[in-house]
Amino acid sequence: MKLIDFSVTFILTLVNISILCFILRAILFKPVTKFASDRAAKIKNDIDSAAHDREEAKKLRLQYEEKLNEADAEARVIAEASRKTAEDRAKEIISQGKIQAEALIAAARKQIDTERQAAYFLLKAEAASLVVRASSRLLGREFSGEDIKQFAESAINECAVPPGRTV
Repeated sequence: MKLIDFSVTFILTLVNISILCFILRAILFKPVTKFASDRAAKIKNDIDSAAHDREEAKKLRLQYEEKLNEADAEARVIAEASRKTAEDRAKEIISQGKIQAEALIAAARKQIDTERQAAYFLLKAEAASLVVRASSRLLGREFSGEDIKQFAESAINECAVPPGRTV
């Protein structure tokens, strides 16, 4: 009994298997290998692209943060300038208000002095009239115009306080 029989079928089987391997290799193995290597290259390319995109995103984030810091600094400068302008305007308004208040106070004092003088002269005239009437009743006679004037002036000068002086 022979273990291996090299008959024609065996040789035909070997030839068929060899042809089948070449055909499968040409039709199946090469495209599958090419597909696998293409897929591996695409995955590597995607990983490289993701790493590049990550680096680009980091750069963009740094640029954004830098611009944001610049905008914050600019906003602070603008706010400080606005605050200073507002303070200067407030000081100017207060200064103008003080000047106007001083002008009003001066005008009021002038008016008070004018009214005080008018009241003084009115009081003087009324007092003179009262003194003349009281004197004429006491003495029981009428006074002449010159007598009335001298008598009234001497009485008023003795008891009246002129404007601008205090008692």
